Amino acid sequence: MLGHTVGQAYDDLAHLAERGPLRTRGSRPVVRDLGWEEPRPGAVEVFARIGAGDQLRAMAFRLEFGSDLRWRCTAVELGGPRRAHGDDR
Repeated sequence: MLGHTVGQAYDDLAHLAERGPLRTRGSRPVVRDLGWEEPRPGAVEVFARIGAGDQLRAMAFRLEFGSDLRWRCTAVELGGPRRAHGDDR
């Protein structure tokens, strides 16, 4: 997915990949619900509720259609407030 991600979304997704916030012992993450909105032509905002063990997390991301005719992820968030740029907590 990182190859299809640009800007701050790339840094946010790389940070999430390092932390592995959906990893649990025994249970695999499962998408429980999915929805989307098209705020303008060429942009889609998607949310998913993901069950991982006894946890339920929310994930949201934005996809934008580029001039190269490819979709790119331009924003990503996983449960809770967005991580400040440079915050490695």
